[in-house]
Amino acid sequence: MLDDQTLKVLNAVMQWVIMPVAAFVWVIYRNQQQHETAIAVLQAQTETARTAHDREIKEIRETMRAIMLKLDSIEEALRK
Repeated sequence: MLDDQTLKVLNAVMQWVIMPVAAFVWVIYRNQQQHETAIAVLQAQTETARTAHDREIKEIRETMRAIMLKLDSIEEALRK
């Protein structure tokens, strides 16, 4: 069906075109997977930092409210 010359051409095409392209695609895929993992880690770290920041802001607000209430009560006591 296929003669010897055709098989030699197909072998050369596989060796010098398809295999390097397949290797290149495989390397790109590996790098993409590493980047995806790194992005997931960064997103988790960002979410953790955001949660901690929100918690700190909430504590600051509560503390400020308590300080303002105490100042109001001191002011009331001084006015009497």
